[in-house]
Amino acid sequence: MPLVTLLSRTCVTLVAALLAAGPASAAVAAPAPTGAPASGPATPGPAATRWAVQPSGPDGPTGRNYFIYDLAPGATLTDHVGVTNLSDRPLTFQVYGTDAYTTADGAFALLPADRAATDVGSWIRFDRQAWTVAPGRRADIPFRLSVPANATPGDHAGGVIAAIAQARTTADGQQVRVDQRLAARVYLRVNGDVRPAVAVESVSVSYDNPINPAGGGDAVVTYRVRNTGNVRVAGTGTVAVEGPFGWRLARTAPVDLPELLPGGGFTVTERVTGVPPALLLTAEIDLAPTTVDTALPPVRRAASTWAPPWLLLAALAVLAGWLTVRLRRRARAARTAGPVAVPPTTRPVTGTAGGAP
Repeated sequence: MPLVTLLSRTCVTLVAALLAAGPASAAVAAPAPTGAPASGPATPGPAATRWAVQPSGPDGPTGRNYFIYDLAPGATLTDHVGVTNLSDRPLTFQVYGTDAYTTADGAFALLPADRAATDVGSWIRFDRQAWTVAPGRRADIPFRLSVPANATPGDHAGGVIAAIAQARTTADGQQVRVDQRLAARVYLRVNGDVRPAVAVESVSVSYDNPINPAGGGDAVVTYRVRNTGNVRVAGTGTVAVEGPFGWRLARTAPVDLPELLPGGGFTVTERVTGVPPALLLTAEIDLAPTTVDTALPPVRRAASTWAPPWLLLAALAVLAGWLTVRLRRRARAARTAGPVAVPPTTRPVTGTAGGAP
């Protein structure tokens, strides 16, 4: 396969950072292609490529941050996405819908360009995919969202993407094709049985035991949170570290959890400093999950690890050994001394000397 053809199939996704923007997503896009190696850095064009994507209407932007819908199975609606060309030359955009997912680090992300949508992204249809926008102008592009009659209840997330495929020339003259994307988020809730649920799948605790227990050590607590329901959730999480008999040793400040789409998971790692070695440490996770509508019941899970106070135990062992030696020496001295002679006792005799009374 020719190098140019191979490189033309690569794409660079700019969606991750730009989806978190406000109602309009804008970018200066001049990334290098990924995939097949290039022999030199990509050379940008004469002017930076800039454009914006935002929810809109037939007469222009509506002030919405995202596309947010609440529809029944089988429902259909028409909406618009505004694509603004902020460059100094005409730009042709590929406009389409795709699905979202939660990344391993808890970020909202969209499927790469080479993966077909199977959820809400596949329910979005445009009259055509390619749209050319003049410099400094905006196109309010209509699309239809059709919810299948058998769509599962709950939240479905995706995005409406405006992508540009442009040619770039590397330092050694190779022609490459770069796919650059901006998007506006789509949140759709399908009416039906809504089941918010969050689980703490696993908890692990490790302890950096100090030689001197007075200063305390570090306890590292790692736990995995997963959205096991059918609506998106967020919330906060705290970690409490306790010793034997519920002795509270430390507690972290609440940590904001990222928004998790249904099925999404996120791993939290907390380092708690200054924890004394209390023989047995128990870390309790306390989650306060929420949905976009309400707070959910707290979720708790705990795990333990041994934290022996080595210096104290060593001191007790030395003391016990010293006492043992002392007692043995006393016992040995008592055995070697033998029995103690007891002098006889005399009883006084009463009566008259020389005869009977």
